[in-house]
Amino acid sequence: MAGPAELDKANIPAHVAVIMDGNGRWAKQRGGLRVFGHQSAITAVRETVEEAARLGVKFLTLYAFSTENWNRPALEVMALMQLLVHTIRQETPTLLKNNVRLTSIGDIASLPANCQRELAEATALTANSTGLNLVLALSYSGRWDLAQAARRLALAVSAGELHPESVSENTLAAYLATAGIPDPELLIRTSGEQRISNFMLWQLAYTELYITDLLWPDFRQQHFREAIAAYQRRERRFGKTGEQLAQA
Repeated sequence: MAGPAELDKANIPAHVAVIMDGNGRWAKQRGGLRVFGHQSAITAVRETVEEAARLGVKFLTLYAFSTENWNRPALEVMALMQLLVHTIRQETPTLLKNNVRLTSIGDIASLPANCQRELAEATALTANSTGLNLVLALSYSGRWDLAQAARRLALAVSAGELHPESVSENTLAAYLATAGIPDPELLIRTSGEQRISNFMLWQLAYTELYITDLLWPDFRQQHFREAIAAYQRRERRFGKTGEQLAQA
């Protein structure tokens, strides 16, 4: 098991993204309803946020609710929304204490009014925090992000504010929900599923993937450190050869 002393503090990823998967299976294994798994996952979120902040991660994005999650049973969606409101309200003092700034990405307008209100209040309260940036991806998907960016680009072109010939990768990135946030260097996915599930399709182009069989409610600080340790053992080439990196 990788402990803090074994990590290279000069090689901590600036942005870590997490697909928090396995809540339903965790609950089913214990004979409970799926919402029991979601409730039990709060500890995993808290420990992950605390460890990311302690290690000096600058951005931590949690895939909390996808666009596709709206297709789940209505009772589960309602329970998730209620849990979201309760958790944000309960955890905001801790975020302030730990100098964590809360932001969100996604189709926030599609969330229930009370969720939008709690999220806006917590965002405002933590706006001056200078430590970890905690980004909640809510009603978010990679395809939604690319589509909304394309719509905004089209409007800018039609208004004469942008010439089609000037559109570059950087231009498109500036219209994504993650504008101003560096692309993730590490993506952690729990539950053993080997897919990115429509998450940050553009931003994950060169992200290191770390997949663990652990179900999300069982994820703890030491598991986050293990993911960082695995990241540090990899060679990030960005299309170059190992020899080219050695000569740089």
